[in-house]
Amino acid sequence: MTTFRPCVQKQRADGFYPVYIRVTHERKVGYIKTDKMVAKKDVTKKKEIRDNFVMMYCMEQIHSFTTRLNEKNTSTWSVKEIIDFLLTEDTDISFSQYAQRHIAKMINAGQERNAKNYKLAVSNLELYLGTNNVMFSQLTSAVVNRWIAQLAHTHRAKEMYPVCVRQIFRAAILEYNDYDTGHLRIKTNPWPKVKIPQADRTTKRAISPEACREFFGAPLPETKMIESLPELGRDVAKMILCLAGINTVDLYNLKKTDYKNGVIAYNRAKTRNSRRDDAYIEMRVPPVIKPLFEKYASDKTDPYLFRFHIRYSTSDSFCANVNNGIKKICKSMGMDQKDYYCAYTFRHTWGTVAQNDCGASISEVGFAMNHSHGHTVTRGYLKIDFTPAWELNEKVVDFILFSKKKSKQGMAKDIEEPKDKLFRLSKKMMVYARAYYKGEILAEVSDIGFNTVDAVITALVAKLPDTIPTRAAVQFRITNVDSGKEAIYERTKGKGF
Repeated sequence: MTTFRPCVQKQRADGFYPVYIRVTHERKVGYIKTDKMVAKKDVTKKKEIRDNFVMMYCMEQIHSFTTRLNEKNTSTWSVKEIIDFLLTEDTDISFSQYAQRHIAKMINAGQERNAKNYKLAVSNLELYLGTNNVMFSQLTSAVVNRWIAQLAHTHRAKEMYPVCVRQIFRAAILEYNDYDTGHLRIKTNPWPKVKIPQADRTTKRAISPEACREFFGAPLPETKMIESLPELGRDVAKMILCLAGINTVDLYNLKKTDYKNGVIAYNRAKTRNSRRDDAYIEMRVPPVIKPLFEKYASDKTDPYLFRFHIRYSTSDSFCANVNNGIKKICKSMGMDQKDYYCAYTFRHTWGTVAQNDCGASISEVGFAMNHSHGHTVTRGYLKIDFTPAWELNEKVVDFILFSKKKSKQGMAKDIEEPKDKLFRLSKKMMVYARAYYKGEILAEVSDIGFNTVDAVITALVAKLPDTIPTRAAVQFRITNVDSGKEAIYERTKGKGF
């Protein structure tokens, strides 16, 4: 049983006594401080309060405390739990402030990208309610349903934002509500009466290999910029396509330590924190994009593999500029704005071509694209052989960039094997070389007498038709017939030849 009594303790320096309500529970004593004070003349020698107004206030408080405790089973509570309950039960909690702390924990746990979505969701909710200090008590089912209704025009936010807010809400309930003792600081729970709509089905952004060839063969639009955005867009799009649909954030974050013996090994940023295998993958770099690796290589002292981070402060900024460059090429090709490509176009295209035109199963495509596919527990303790993904990637690259085959819509080495020797030529060696534009062979050379790669390319260029537009890229595939080694180079008309 809990009892209460008004009292005073020590006298302050100004002569007044602060008023407390003494709480006694199971022979243990605690104190609740009030906002009242009494003068020395209103305190007896036994420190009892004479002021009738203060006593009336205290008795009202005691009556309120008793009423609230009568609704609970406090037989197992300590006096501290009693006081905490009485002081905090009716205090509303700020959802906005709790959300900030929750998001900060996500960032500290390495979930920066997910944290951005949570920030957007909370900001949208605050904008809807017209305050940056939303309280938990405001989030009733009616309010939440009205908020979701005004998101109906969005494609993804109508599902993503409510899910993020619900996750924050659930975390707060786990922290603040103790159902064992009946301490419930958050009394509202709107979610049982809230129906979260599904996001619109992802648009299939894949394009045909024929359209890919047109894109990579299109002349770059003129620009006054020192570093051309269209050139960046085209180059990164090719890197995405030739690395099994790698994401721009992963390209941006690659370190020199991730690139070894012609293979990149990395953890996919999007899912590395949610998968038991840390979303790890190894992908062999095809020869066709090795010139791009050299073109965008960072300084020797820079830990990053590429110098993208020097110009673009974040991976999001890098991706936005890549997309702008891709769209500029699409515009120069005379495409409708609604049909413009983006970086994800080439990721989707890789998967579609792998399945439709290269005979890969859905499971094989998912494996090569580093999707989570239900075997993450097993992948967590196996040392995976990624060579099947490398072989599939080479098939896709060859089909799109080095053939004229109509679509239905090399040997991989172990990562520890030594890197191939430099590609060398001599006048005594037989060379077979081809020049490709939009996947079509426009020139061939089969002869001896070449000392350098540039000499071979010069011989091929002489046979190219004049119809190739200025600033268009041409691929040169050179095979040393005697050694069996092959290398691929790319040159831009007007810039490289």
